[in-house]
Amino acid sequence: MRTVSDLPNDVREDEYIRIPISDGVHLAARVWRPVDSEDRPVPAVLEFIPYRRRDLTAQRDSVQHPYMAGHGYACVRVDLRGSGDSEGVLTDEYLERELLDAEEVLAWLAEQPWCDGRTGMMGISWGGFNALQVAARRPPSLRAIVTASSTDDRYSDDVHYMGGCLLGDNLSWASTMFAYNSCPPDPELVGGKWRKMWHERLENSGLWLDTWLRHQHRDEYWKHGSVAEHLDAVEVPVMAVSGWADGYSNSVFRLLSGLRSPCLGLLGPWSHKYPHLGQPGPAIGFLQELVRWWDHWLKGVDNGVMDAPAMRAWMQESVTPSTAYEERPGRWVGVRRWPSPDLIEVSRAMGSGRVLGEGESPQPEAVSTLTSPLSTGQHAGKWCSYNAPPDLPYDQREDDGGSMVFDSRPLPERVEILGSVTVDLELSVDRPVAMVAVRLCDVTPKGEATRVTYGLLNLTHAQGHEAPERLEPGRRYRVSVPLNGVAQAFPAGHRMRIAVSTSYWPLAWPPPEPVTLEVYPGEHTRVRLPVLPAEAGDGCVEPFGEPEGTAPVPTTQVAPGEQRWDLSHDLVRYKASLNVVKDLGTVSFDDIGLEVTRRAEEDYSWVGNDYDSVRGETVWNMGFAREDWSVSTTTRTVLTSTATDFHLHATIDAYEGERRVATKIYTSVIPRDCV
Repeated sequence: MRTVSDLPNDVREDEYIRIPISDGVHLAARVWRPVDSEDRPVPAVLEFIPYRRRDLTAQRDSVQHPYMAGHGYACVRVDLRGSGDSEGVLTDEYLERELLDAEEVLAWLAEQPWCDGRTGMMGISWGGFNALQVAARRPPSLRAIVTASSTDDRYSDDVHYMGGCLLGDNLSWASTMFAYNSCPPDPELVGGKWRKMWHERLENSGLWLDTWLRHQHRDEYWKHGSVAEHLDAVEVPVMAVSGWADGYSNSVFRLLSGLRSPCLGLLGPWSHKYPHLGQPGPAIGFLQELVRWWDHWLKGVDNGVMDAPAMRAWMQESVTPSTAYEERPGRWVGVRRWPSPDLIEVSRAMGSGRVLGEGESPQPEAVSTLTSPLSTGQHAGKWCSYNAPPDLPYDQREDDGGSMVFDSRPLPERVEILGSVTVDLELSVDRPVAMVAVRLCDVTPKGEATRVTYGLLNLTHAQGHEAPERLEPGRRYRVSVPLNGVAQAFPAGHRMRIAVSTSYWPLAWPPPEPVTLEVYPGEHTRVRLPVLPAEAGDGCVEPFGEPEGTAPVPTTQVAPGEQRWDLSHDLVRYKASLNVVKDLGTVSFDDIGLEVTRRAEEDYSWVGNDYDSVRGETVWNMGFAREDWSVSTTTRTVLTSTATDFHLHATIDAYEGERRVATKIYTSVIPRDCV
């Protein structure tokens, strides 16, 4: 990334501003704005997230917000109530109180002497979620938003459930917030009340995983904050951004097709990161794109930003399987609207002999039968890649061994797809609760299998996620499994592979019991591919600039970290486990004299094909130290299950120096309901 110091405007930074909220709470903000903005007011852009603006996001913030401020904006980073240096307690995601707070912050910004009354919202992940949610509430000052790595549907397309299946990342993400909610404010800013604020968080933030496990279907809990419920409420322009290695690519397609307001979509090869920091690369000059976006919608500049294709997508070339890539080869393609009239749906039969045909009707009597071992899915990677440690899916051949596999013949010519692949299945199962995981893979002439995309379906949810129905063993059902949207090229000579399994652990929690699946070939068992004709998307995408931003705040690595992703199999006791370590070591934020320590360890284990042995455990250690002040927390969460219940146990311990000053234990048993 190119560091830029010469900007159109000199920038002043206000490190700590307290924004008053109507219920008496004050939220902590950091503001970057042009030095002459009180004489020449500018639009304000808000990022509203719980990840601690003074330390944990300080480097990222310092690259992007001063950059935009230098181009004539007041950029405002606010900690949600109960996080960072903001007062109050954070008790869940996207609550009504959070969205009310956001509206009040926007109103406060619009009234400041350095703001011209026009505001925007932006963010990645949590900040992308609430930008979209607040836009649907139509606050008067809000003129445009940028939502990255977010979703309009909190149940069907978020970190909690996928296709009605409980995700392993549900445990992982809940554990992350369990740890973050245990962190104290900074005494250097909030003064002597820091300890009282800290203990309020420790006592009252709660165990969010318990709540999420009690809402196993798409009920009113998940509908709140799901803008898909009322997409026409969004009237402001939206830039929607994600990456193919991210967990949130699907919402970009839905926003493009469903919004009535102007919308631009951008989908690159990236994991869960802003595009100017994008990994895998290529990263792009995303901050330049943001400035053009804000200039047009907040300042009224006729700069042609909306002349771009409605969707710009990175068409990925074939690669051999790897858990991480520095760069994904490919090219940018663009379509003028979505759905694109250029796309052609190509249907391929999944036929007898497990052949992926070219439209012919297979013999109906050749039934395929499978019971997947629990280990199927151990090479799946994370539901949402963070690219640290390497967490992309590895060679799929080992998972294919526990799957029902349908291969095409070697492709006679290159094929490119753009959008969501759908797999239709006529099937039966021998248990009342079952799932299928469906993968599309690119198979090289040497046999290497790279996962292109995948989808999950809890078969009890085949008719909808609100009121699942237990299955009748032996009965034939027809289901459709949508796979995550993607842009991918398959070279001539490669094969396409559809792999179907009854388990995909630990990416998804297994069903209550082992399941035997039968798939019936015929007209109702096939894959539908969104094929982009050769060169249909070429010639309409202007090249992106080089990634650039302002200089990050200075930091020093005081103690090294560790990144690990280990699979182990004990062939005596048949115990297997996946152990993931993300240890960032100890980092000094030199400008504020603060040392921060972060370490997370996740362990997912099972024994043979004993479904009652499935276990997920996470442990987080967080530490903050300055001179003679030192605090730390350790959080631990364990999730197990039986055929009838989830069993949840969690602990939190907080320390000042070596002295434990708080401890809390959570234990619950939650009935499984068609999950």
